[in-house]
Amino acid sequence: MTPAIDVRSVRKSFGGTAVLADLDLTVERGTVFALLGPNGAGKTTLINILSTLVRPDSGTASVDGHDVVRESLAVRRSIGLTGQSAAVDGVLTGAENIRMMARLSGLSPRQAKAREVDLLERFGLDDAGRKRAATYSGGMRRRLDLALSLVVTPSVLFLDEPTTGLDTRSRLALWDVIRSLRDEGTTVFLTTQYLEEADQLADRIAVLDRGVIVAQGTADELKRRTGGEVVELRGDADELLEEIPTDGTLSGLRRAIDELDARYDDGAVTLRKPSLDDVFLTLTGSADTSADKKELVRK
Repeated sequence: MTPAIDVRSVRKSFGGTAVLADLDLTVERGTVFALLGPNGAGKTTLINILSTLVRPDSGTASVDGHDVVRESLAVRRSIGLTGQSAAVDGVLTGAENIRMMARLSGLSPRQAKAREVDLLERFGLDDAGRKRAATYSGGMRRRLDLALSLVVTPSVLFLDEPTTGLDTRSRLALWDVIRSLRDEGTTVFLTTQYLEEADQLADRIAVLDRGVIVAQGTADELKRRTGGEVVELRGDADELLEEIPTDGTLSGLRRAIDELDARYDDGAVTLRKPSLDDVFLTLTGSADTSADKKELVRK
């Protein structure tokens, strides 16, 4: 089966600065794929290329079986896109925003009305549907923005940091929507700086750093590759004083405890499994992790 997204040797530079360097990536259909990376890593640039907003300098990329350069119109017909800023018309009501997008997408007046009712209910905007979007909270505007991208159910949905700025309740509600889209067969490609979000939602994760994919796999695979348990030292109020990753060996555990013992007079020592935070810091945290990056890429 043709993958939902296939990227081969894509390069992109702006003003002489390389943003993406020989990037390869494959996303299978009907999955949630999360792209992690620090600010400036190239996440948004990749989404802009895949959604035909920016042309790559070299390499090839296809979405839903269509080349993003040669078949850009077919790509646009196959995708939905929600950027980092909510793109709603504040003068219109929530219902009017949805109906307008539905009509622009070719739906009949009756179909547009049915889609309006369905999406307002699905995104918990029933009571606010008759209010101007300018009066919405940030979370409501974000939900309306996502609803607009689903007026016509896309084969592939791109979400660029979809929950940035949302409160916990709104974030969890969006997570449920993303899971339901995946269950209905839509491929969801999202970028996020919330590592818990990727851990909870993604079938596969890739870590992008300085335009290069430095590791990819399931959340559990990435955690296992990072190393062994993490030793934590906590104070009397259960505050985290320090944490030291280990290599999973008994000698590594002893070294970590000896380091803590030399720096602190008291505290409670606990062990925990690696998290995606540990993965992210190991891969993107500092220059001295380059050896770790190369090892993870080989794996």
